[in-house]
Amino acid sequence: MSDLQFFLYLFLTISTLVLLKLLRRKQTTLNLPPGSMGWPFIGETMGYFKPYSATTIGAFMEQHIGRYGKIFKSNLFGGPTIVSADAGFNRFILQNEGKLFECSYPSSIGGILGKWSMLVLVGDMHRDMRAISLNFLSNARLKTKLLKEVEAHSLFVLNSWKDNSAFCAQDEAKRFTFNLMAKHIMSLDPGEDETEKLKKEYITFMKGVVSLPLNFPGTAYRRALQSRSTILNFIEKKMEERMKEMDEGRLNKVDGVGDDDDLLGWVLKHSSLVKEQILDLVLSLLFAGHETSSVSIALAIYFLQASPHTVEQLREEHQEIAGAKRQLGEVGLNWDDYKKMGFTQCVINETLRLGNVVRFLHRKALKNVRYNGYDILRGWKVLPVIAAVHLDPSLFDHPQHFNPRRWQGRVNIKEHAAVLSSGIDD
Repeated sequence: MSDLQFFLYLFLTISTLVLLKLLRRKQTTLNLPPGSMGWPFIGETMGYFKPYSATTIGAFMEQHIGRYGKIFKSNLFGGPTIVSADAGFNRFILQNEGKLFECSYPSSIGGILGKWSMLVLVGDMHRDMRAISLNFLSNARLKTKLLKEVEAHSLFVLNSWKDNSAFCAQDEAKRFTFNLMAKHIMSLDPGEDETEKLKKEYITFMKGVVSLPLNFPGTAYRRALQSRSTILNFIEKKMEERMKEMDEGRLNKVDGVGDDDDLLGWVLKHSSLVKEQILDLVLSLLFAGHETSSVSIALAIYFLQASPHTVEQLREEHQEIAGAKRQLGEVGLNWDDYKKMGFTQCVINETLRLGNVVRFLHRKALKNVRYNGYDILRGWKVLPVIAAVHLDPSLFDHPQHFNPRRWQGRVNIKEHAAVLSSGIDD
């Protein structure tokens, strides 16, 4: 070995040792939350998804919180993850959306909902899509149009029930919300052949969304992808019909539909989205609006049937509103009636808290974050577990009990309402 080779070898060796020492020193200064990474590759995902009651946080969360605290590390969904059952940290994550954290749903969600779905979009595009939806759903529209549609579709379902007959609350809730969303998004009328055909495809689609993403013949996921294609073809056909009417300067007033009357027409007129973006937006809003609302309604019925005192108080509130309207000669619900339903809002809050329609959210750290002495590394998944906050006995007395009265006169109701609202992801 020549002197040059020797000195080169010595230099590389010393440099490597110094670098390793610096890396070790940096690693020792990190203070990751305590926890377990589980098995290689699969981590602790199987344990996390073991079935459990909606009114509990499950054995996995109970054991890990008891062992490691409300913020812990794990390996879920194929990668290192920080799990939070802490109300303060969950609020911190949501308040720093787009700055320190962003949505990070599994790729299978994008594969079935579409790459332009608001669930998988991040950054400016997510903000723009969200703004389009919120601009359509303005306060004026809520007060003048949507409230009337809700009442009409409620009566449609209620009038279909026969006296002294049994019904499935979940099925009826799904029927109501699907009809409402189909009308709201594409002006489809309940009971019509095209509405029922779309509903049938949507049911198949939904079974695949909540299944394992196995794209093989005969699987629920494969059938869902096929139904997705059918649904998108249906939406595209409606979009082309609407665009033709708009280009010709005529609106479908025969059916009572104007170009601003539903989301599809509004987006075509007021946005610059391309066809693929509109299709994914319509599908994702149909999914989001239908699933969260139908489950919440079914859970409310489930909780109320075991709480006759709550039902009686609800009845008194609504009868008082109805009686006042009769004296004034008014018919139909209006915005003032809605604002008088104080106890009804308490029932809604308690249903969302105890029912936990959305149990956790998928987020990812955009940069290294330090919170309460813990280090959250850039690129790690972060799971704010909303259900754990809703069922935290330090925040709610007897959290497993359905008690809407806990919301009456609550000083910090806004703080807890913010936690509840975070359960419906964008």
